[in-house]
Amino acid sequence: MKQEYNKYTPDDFEVWKLLFESQILLVRDKACSEFLKGVETLQFNAEKIASFDETNKLLLQLTGWQIYVVPGLIPPADFFKLLHEKKFCAATWLRNRNQLEYLEEPDMFHDVFGHIPYLTDPHISSFLQRLAGIALQYISNEKVVEMIATFYWYTIEFGLIKSKQGEVKIFGAGIVSSPGESIYCLEQTLLHQPFDVAIILKTAYRKDIFQSTYFVLDSLEQLELSLITLQHILNEQFGSVSTKSVTT
Repeated sequence: MKQEYNKYTPDDFEVWKLLFESQILLVRDKACSEFLKGVETLQFNAEKIASFDETNKLLLQLTGWQIYVVPGLIPPADFFKLLHEKKFCAATWLRNRNQLEYLEEPDMFHDVFGHIPYLTDPHISSFLQRLAGIALQYISNEKVVEMIATFYWYTIEFGLIKSKQGEVKIFGAGIVSSPGESIYCLEQTLLHQPFDVAIILKTAYRKDIFQSTYFVLDSLEQLELSLITLQHILNEQFGSVSTKSVTT
């Protein structure tokens, strides 16, 4: 599959423009610096739907990652295999005007605006590949795969992070691409919890409502080191496996 750019309609371009303009304005002072830098590096803007071909050329030079077109949600085994190969799954369809504020199933705006800027950062992109490596070690164990999916949810999708100045900023792609949750997650400080891998793995999540818990990273270094803790917890509960993919 590939992005058929010439099939996007004037309405598609208008939806992209509306989404991009409103969301980038909303998160400019709320999102972490890595996201904002990634948007600038990839030259994403309101006037043009992001071209996967153009973006992939830049990503290949920066971190070796590529956008990989999928029709929608795919099985965890396929998702983690592609992630480990430095291929980030993205849809090419775009929501309509009636879905500007909320969409349960991720579309291209969520996938591209929310996730792809982070792939320009070597620390975050390395974290993703290494997390996928851990998932593949246990891919036949549905319980472990669900635990890793939970960990992914509360970091890459709905995580928060402290800036160097100590301010809490948006980190997760599910938040940064959501108008309502971009505001809600920072206002609801009572829902903020210290980042703790063991607690995260036991925390249920839902896809149809704003989150009831947000885990706050102290830094990207803490995110990277969390994989060692994650591997240790899984080894203790489900048996030791090779740590090669965690350290490479």
